[in-house]
Amino acid sequence: MPATESNEQKPYAVVAGVSMRDLLASCAAAEAISTPPRVPDPEVARRSVQQRREAA
Repeated sequence: MPATESNEQKPYAVVAGVSMRDLLASCAAAEAISTPPRVPDPEVARRSVQQRREAA
C-alpha cells in the first residue's frame, strides 16, 4: 500500500449530526437577537404622541 493512500482523508466528515435546517435556524435566531431595534420614523412617533394626547 503506498503511503499516499493511507494518509488520505475524506473531504467532508460528519461531525455532530446537526441538520442544516437547525443550523440555519440557530444562525437566524442569533442574528435577530444581536440586531438592535430600528429607530422609529419621526412621522410615526409624532402621530402616536398626538393620539396619546387626544386619548388623555
